[in-house]
Amino acid sequence: MLTCKHVTRLLSESEDRTLTFSERMGLRLHWLLCSGCRHYGEQLQVVRMVCHHLGDREDDSGKKKLSP
Repeated sequence: MLTCKHVTRLLSESEDRTLTFSERMGLRLHWLLCSGCRHYGEQLQVVRMVCHHLGDREDDSGKKKLSP
């Protein structure tokens, strides 16, 4: 079974690459047993969503803003 350290690394890597089938299954199994990693994954999704939203913002002239 994956360790919490391995799970958090995979969650970060999943932003840059597609995880393999065995990695995804390992994550799901670990999440069934570890609420801390499950919560970390949920928080990471929120951070990604907020960053994506901020990156899509436009200023009054219709130009995209890079910072809030």
